[in-house]
Amino acid sequence: MSDQGEFYQRDRDWHPPALAPAYKTSVTRSPRLPLISLENTASEITGPTFGHGDIDAGDNDLLTNFAKPGESPIGERIILHGRVLDENARPVPGTLVEIWQANASGRYRHKKDGYLGALDPNFGGCGRVLTDDEGRYSFRTVKPGAYPWRNRVNDWRPAHIHVSVFGTAFAQRLITQLYFEGDPLIPRCPIVQSIADPQAVEMLIARLDMNATIPLDTIAYRFDIVLRGRRSTMFENRPEGN
Repeated sequence: MSDQGEFYQRDRDWHPPALAPAYKTSVTRSPRLPLISLENTASEITGPTFGHGDIDAGDNDLLTNFAKPGESPIGERIILHGRVLDENARPVPGTLVEIWQANASGRYRHKKDGYLGALDPNFGGCGRVLTDDEGRYSFRTVKPGAYPWRNRVNDWRPAHIHVSVFGTAFAQRLITQLYFEGDPLIPRCPIVQSIADPQAVEMLIARLDMNATIPLDTIAYRFDIVLRGRRSTMFENRPEGN
């Protein structure tokens, strides 16, 4: 079957380098020796698997999953939706998508976040959902605020949401972050600047989707996620694969 082959290699020219001096913490985090290439093992190209018993109803609704009854978080109400696909344009169904983010004032619900932005008592900042049979996912949340960070004297992170997607196997897992169309802080961010290809940066930007908005309620952004694809299993009578 075509879903049993190894995954395509990562394109190292597409991804940002581990060492990007303008992103100061990369200096201490980046490896000093050349990376070692290893073939995928059986454990890396299988699992994990998730079922609906692994999540609760409402886990994907950040407007309600931490709020007190009858109350709501402060901020711009948004829908974040899209599809999870692989490099072969095939949907990735039944995979776990998790997000975490700052609140509308740019502050995370984390004990080490010391930013002056106020905590929102009705916003936890975390959510998760399983993709459907067509690879679709959807969250309700508030648009996060920008915040300063101790990189250079006056660096600010653009509004962003962190995303984790497990895919069909550990070797396919992706952890990334998305930005929002039209944000002037995107090109100023040293983390974004570490990505050399402008097209790769564009793939990290969620697009305004007026067709998915709910009038007088919630505005929508679409963000499609592309994971590594699998090579087809080779057959003697079909050398081109399955």
